[in-house]
Amino acid sequence: MRLGIIGSGSWATAIAKILTDNNASINWWIRNDAVIKHLQQRHHNPHYLSSVYFNISQLSLTNDLDKVIDGSDCLIIAVPSAYIDLTFKSKPKNIFAGKKIISAVKGILPEQNLLLNDYLKNEFQFSLTDYFTVMGPCHAEEVAAEKLSYLTFSGIDETSTTEIASNFSTEYINIIINNDIYGVQYAAILKNIYALGAGMAHGLEYGDNFLSVLIANCADEMAGFLRKVGINHIEVGIHEHEDTVLHKKSTNYAASAYLGDLLVTCYSLFSRNRTFGNMIGKGYSVKVAQLELNMIAEGYNASKCIYLENKKVEASMPIAEMIYKILWENVKVDDGFKHIENFLV
Repeated sequence: MRLGIIGSGSWATAIAKILTDNNASINWWIRNDAVIKHLQQRHHNPHYLSSVYFNISQLSLTNDLDKVIDGSDCLIIAVPSAYIDLTFKSKPKNIFAGKKIISAVKGILPEQNLLLNDYLKNEFQFSLTDYFTVMGPCHAEEVAAEKLSYLTFSGIDETSTTEIASNFSTEYINIIINNDIYGVQYAAILKNIYALGAGMAHGLEYGDNFLSVLIANCADEMAGFLRKVGINHIEVGIHEHEDTVLHKKSTNYAASAYLGDLLVTCYSLFSRNRTFGNMIGKGYSVKVAQLELNMIAEGYNASKCIYLENKKVEASMPIAEMIYKILWENVKVDDGFKHIENFLV
């Protein structure tokens, strides 16, 4: 299987490391010519995960997107959600015919308010049967350091999903597989919003006790939204069966893909959403925080998208709604959290 990566940020670079460590050769689309030249000459990405060095013979680097798409059977899309439409807007409707796509996008397209699979269906008639997702819980920085991490792969067909996931299995990556394409994407979007809130709470100097209660309530709020949009298997502690020999429980992916990803994004110092929220809590404006971070915090746009989406879904989401109002409607962060306190149970 010929693999292509679209994007050159930290997560795209981490994925390139995983695949090449698994002896794959990859086609890699990078917009910036200077980054390509640096990789060719110095063998590492100058802007993201610069400690990761590549065997350059495994990389076919280009800023020609058509070349990567044409030369790959399976495309990993790792572009921030805000730039998806700009990246593919001028492409012909049949450009993804016969391809498989893996989404590494942990966000929602802000202009269209769509998940990537729905955008691909609308714009390119791309079938959900050829669409897969790779989600956490993990951080690119820990992948770079080869700390044991977990990746959740979702696809309609288990056999195809397992085949796709096998390209990512290394000594430092464990794989979880499910068919919950919509659930894992919504969970990834929501956890970024809640990580902004956790960062705000830290910036406001709330203590560990408050933060634990806040995140527990975020998990409950997330489950309520997922249930409202028709997602099943969202409860931790429920297993369909147990191996009679090893006495190992069947995978409950809600534990890792939902709760685990929420926890690591809310607590980890590597989390850009938590970092962004922390700056807001300390009194930075949104614009200044964006300039300081110099990376995309997916939760910022996602907070508005989910706020609008929930007008249709009508789930009870006082925490996510207040995070949106702090970021988009100029509610003072300390006033917003005084309001949130009233909803925590």
